[in-house]
Amino acid sequence: MKKNLRNLRETEAFAVRLWHSLPEQCIVFLHGDLGAGKTTLVRGVLRAAGFAGTVKSPTFTLVEEYRIQGRIIYHFDLYRLAEPEELEWIGMRDYFAEPAICFIEWPEKGAGMLPQPDCSITLSIQGDGRLLEIDRFPGGLEKIQQ
Repeated sequence: MKKNLRNLRETEAFAVRLWHSLPEQCIVFLHGDLGAGKTTLVRGVLRAAGFAGTVKSPTFTLVEEYRIQGRIIYHFDLYRLAEPEELEWIGMRDYFAEPAICFIEWPEKGAGMLPQPDCSITLSIQGDGRLLEIDRFPGGLEKIQQ
């Protein structure tokens, strides 16, 4: 599935649909260059879930945890990871064992240490907007296209 997101409003609208379509436990890989909108998409999902606080990219902390409406959302940013094995040091497997949504930016940095994603999203810059591509989604792509 491909979708043009012309502006922040359209990105946020898509994030609302994404939030309501994701199961309680899933792994979402987020691909894209720096500035492509990965953190913006996660911020939109968190806002749709009811989170009103500051949402920052976990570039230096590797992971941010959010508990909203009885659900858990983890936001990982692996950009600064030197070796995939570093994921063992932070107890990455424990995060996946919980009923949580795990958004993972730069998943290629954790190659060989991460499980297969339930959802894979790629964002790319196109002028002032973004092109969003989803090549897998829990329960099928039709669920998110509605």
